[in-house]
Amino acid sequence: MLSIEDLDLADKRVFVRVDINTPVHPETGELIEQARLEEAATTIRDLEGSRVVVASHQGRVGRSDYVSLKMHSQALSRILGKDVKFVEDVFGPEALRSIDALGTGEVLVLDNLRFTAEENQEYRAADAEKTFLVKRLRDHVDACVLDAFSTAHRASPTIVGFAGLVPTCAGVVVAKELRALDKIASVEKGPYVTVLGGAKVNDRMEAIDALVANRRADKVLLCGLVGLIFLKASGRYRSDIGIDNEQKYVVKARQLIDEDPERYEVPIDVAIKVDGARKEVDVTGLPPQTDVLDIGTRTVDRFSRLIKGAGTVFMSGPPGAFEWEAFSKGTESLLEAMGASYGTTIVSGGHLSTALQKYGIERQIDHISTAGGALVQYLAGKRLPLIDSLERAADKWGHRAA
Repeated sequence: MLSIEDLDLADKRVFVRVDINTPVHPETGELIEQARLEEAATTIRDLEGSRVVVASHQGRVGRSDYVSLKMHSQALSRILGKDVKFVEDVFGPEALRSIDALGTGEVLVLDNLRFTAEENQEYRAADAEKTFLVKRLRDHVDACVLDAFSTAHRASPTIVGFAGLVPTCAGVVVAKELRALDKIASVEKGPYVTVLGGAKVNDRMEAIDALVANRRADKVLLCGLVGLIFLKASGRYRSDIGIDNEQKYVVKARQLIDEDPERYEVPIDVAIKVDGARKEVDVTGLPPQTDVLDIGTRTVDRFSRLIKGAGTVFMSGPPGAFEWEAFSKGTESLLEAMGASYGTTIVSGGHLSTALQKYGIERQIDHISTAGGALVQYLAGKRLPLIDSLERAADKWGHRAA
């Protein structure tokens, strides 16, 4: 694949597809961390002689983190130490005028790509090129840099639609990530322990299928919302979890448990909020319609022993709501167990990257990635649409490389 150094991007309008999808505090609405923003800034700095158009999605439709990228542009401005422009538009007249008005060295952030219907769908490359989103932007950009590794597993228009239309190359984040993962692959060994938490149940279920099929999950330790799904499937949690397609996931979890009951570990105790304070209860004694905010001490101890005995440990998604100090025990303790492990350790996702910095454990982990689902798919040997796009672009535009 081509890199930024392979293309003549001086004074060109460069569409930079990053992933600055950032956790948003559930109460204040503020950005919780800026790990992905700092990564994106690395590539933007490498394009200081270009006219840079930054594009990213943020959150999911209907959720509290489905917000504008205005805050992100302000954060990027602070990180880069210069003014970063922002437009409340993606491919409409205002966005196109703002792109055309860019001067050399200037940076413009488009609004949340998922505000457009097309970016919420996946396409074959030929069909992505025909979307309104790509067709309208294509005439206003001279090149494309794909640097959204954490979205590499999604065939959205901005990931797969530009490679055949304008010279396209990999950004700094993608290139660095692939080099690191190739190195990890050369030293990893079993037994493989996978820890899955967080709120993205669909991503976690996909991860289980992929990692088990590729023999990268001898033990799967489940917490967060996916842990509740498996507890419900095993009959130990009877309340509604309140997520889309909940029953479908419960049925799937029941099937996985029936097929291989020894592979999956669920919480034996959890932490809930009672009168504003943390209270740990056995999973069999959970009151109906109780919000579970962390795993309990006995679960932490069991999961930590399994982590420390692993040859390779992969963790994606926090075990609890670590943003609140009272419910950070599970996340901090499992990350500390990974740091103390003699095995190869991989941590993925923006929330856990933030947690590692918060607890000062990042130097004890072999590989930290802000990517979640994409990293899972890559480790499981799956083809990623973004990588396919970069390889197609190298075939088409490589002869024009500087």
